[in-house]
Amino acid sequence: MVETVQGAGVVVTGAGGGIGAALARRFAAEGARVVVNDLDGDRARAVAEEIGGIALPGDASAVVGEARAALGGTVDVYCANAGVAFGGPDVDDLADARAWDLSWDVNVMAHVRAAHELLPAWLERGSGRFVSTVSAAGLLTMIGAAPYSVTKHGAYAFAEYLSLTYRHRGIKVHAICPQGVRTDMLSATGSAGDLVLKPTAVEPEDVAEALFKGIAEDRFLILPHPEVAEYYRVRAADPDRWLGNMNHLQQKWEEAR
Repeated sequence: MVETVQGAGVVVTGAGGGIGAALARRFAAEGARVVVNDLDGDRARAVAEEIGGIALPGDASAVVGEARAALGGTVDVYCANAGVAFGGPDVDDLADARAWDLSWDVNVMAHVRAAHELLPAWLERGSGRFVSTVSAAGLLTMIGAAPYSVTKHGAYAFAEYLSLTYRHRGIKVHAICPQGVRTDMLSATGSAGDLVLKPTAVEPEDVAEALFKGIAEDRFLILPHPEVAEYYRVRAADPDRWLGNMNHLQQKWEEAR
């Protein structure tokens, strides 16, 4: 049991399946009161019914006020988990305005809007916990997925900003950065995901377990795939070596197609 979440009011966006549903189940199992948010109302209601939570279907960007009311006035933990992914093999995908706009809005700006609503009350009382589901793509980069990779870098940077700005005022921030996770999003990554992510993919429950270990240890960076730490070190220490290795992976993917 993680005592810090017992009785806490928790919001999980994108919780109708995958990582979000696993987080909602784990928080509920640890004694939290959980709001389950998802664009798919049926899936949100199904998860909420399963865990004894509260279903609030709809846009993740607009859920804070309604969730606060549903939880009796206080949100203690906010899991910014909802995300979108676009990707393709062609450079022309860089011009897909819809993919870029939606990726920025869901993967970055939804986090910013939530924090803007949450922070005043959190700072006044001196506590609050913001959990950002980022991706290893936010630390490294994923081939064939420019909008996803770029905006996940943005999501990670925003989580870092929250942590370095407010940690001395009682705000806890966690950035979850897994590689492949066996979800619908992984299935949609196509041949790039088959090559890079599927061989080491973990279950959504493994991500939830990694988060709770991180909460217990008061860690910012949550790595369900521990090897990502070494990849990140190599990338920082020798960017050209890292980019060369990734380009070889890109060529391998192109040849396979």
